[in-house]
Amino acid sequence: MHNLFEQVHSLNEPIECFLFDAANEEFPVKPHWHYFAEFIYMKRGTVRMTANNQSFTASPGDLVLFPPSAVHSITAEDDTLPVFAAFKFDLGKFPSRSSYSPSPLSIFRYAQENGMPMHFPADTAAEMGCEEIFSGCIREIHSYQYGYDVMLRAQIYMLLYRIIRQWCDAGLSPEKCAAAETELYAVDRITEYIDSHLGEPLRVSELAERCHLSYSAFAVKFRERYGTGCKEYIERMRIFKAEEYLLFTDHDIGFISQETGFSDCSHFIKCFRQYRGVTPKQFRIQRRNRS
Repeated sequence: MHNLFEQVHSLNEPIECFLFDAANEEFPVKPHWHYFAEFIYMKRGTVRMTANNQSFTASPGDLVLFPPSAVHSITAEDDTLPVFAAFKFDLGKFPSRSSYSPSPLSIFRYAQENGMPMHFPADTAAEMGCEEIFSGCIREIHSYQYGYDVMLRAQIYMLLYRIIRQWCDAGLSPEKCAAAETELYAVDRITEYIDSHLGEPLRVSELAERCHLSYSAFAVKFRERYGTGCKEYIERMRIFKAEEYLLFTDHDIGFISQETGFSDCSHFIKCFRQYRGVTPKQFRIQRRNRS
């Protein structure tokens, strides 16, 4: 299965939202898998989708879920080149908002084990507000306005729990999800901890301890899941956070460097140029001149 693995580089954006038009993209979508969930909302055309050896037809207005690690593919069912909106994101970054309920990631795994539907027809997708949610998220990605990441997460949370409610109506009992977390799930959730502590010193050895793993085992599992080392992940998330400061505040470089966890201004500038090709000051000027 290794040769079907698709490396997902979600380090530049927390959630990938896009409109896929087969007239402009490589199509059909060949069998592949990745560690992230992928949700697809059909806009035009009829396609044959496969996921983990199960096959079904998806038509305009349908919602399809590809759970993490599912081998999936998409081919056309007629002469119309399909168009669909898609989300690709890490379910581990969407924790439960209460201490007594399981996370969406745990529920999705439990739903898979219990044969819950991953394909919702157009009428059900309409009830869940898919057209508005997908279109809204794509607009947020393109507009890149203040608070867009919060808006994206709010919309994704809304869709996730509307899906879970559909499963509850079909007989799923989320409260029966296993409470114990596996080692892999611990690695899933460590990115949530990293993202909320970017302004603080973060050591890979301490993160490994939080996952109850040795340094080497943690490093292997993290790279396997995210396609990069933990140290690089932290650095790139700090760059992403710095971009928001540069675009939406007037704080100076020294303040931003400190708030995003860089050791000093020179290190911040060097890292920023490495990932974005320009200095933080140049980035701020270029982006603000576009608006």
